[in-house]
Amino acid sequence: MTPVFAIALALLSVAGLLTLVRLVHGPGVLNRIIALDVTVTLLLAGVAVDAARRGEGSGVPLLLVLAVLGFVGSVTAAHLVEEREGVR
Repeated sequence: MTPVFAIALALLSVAGLLTLVRLVHGPGVLNRIIALDVTVTLLLAGVAVDAARRGEGSGVPLLLVLAVLGFVGSVTAAHLVEEREGVR
């Protein structure tokens, strides 16, 4: 593992921990939804860094599908919260 990949994974891990704190102690439901979306994005970035480290591109379609599912899930959850709480 080169230092670049190690630094990238370390930074993603720190960001994941900070996002986890926001997810647990978020002041509102919308903040927790955003934290969950950021967590999915960080996981995808970690998988992409690992794929780059191994020099394989076979996981790219899986990353695209997971990114779309994460986006649709976040938008749906935000829409449901908006309907229930009247948040604008």
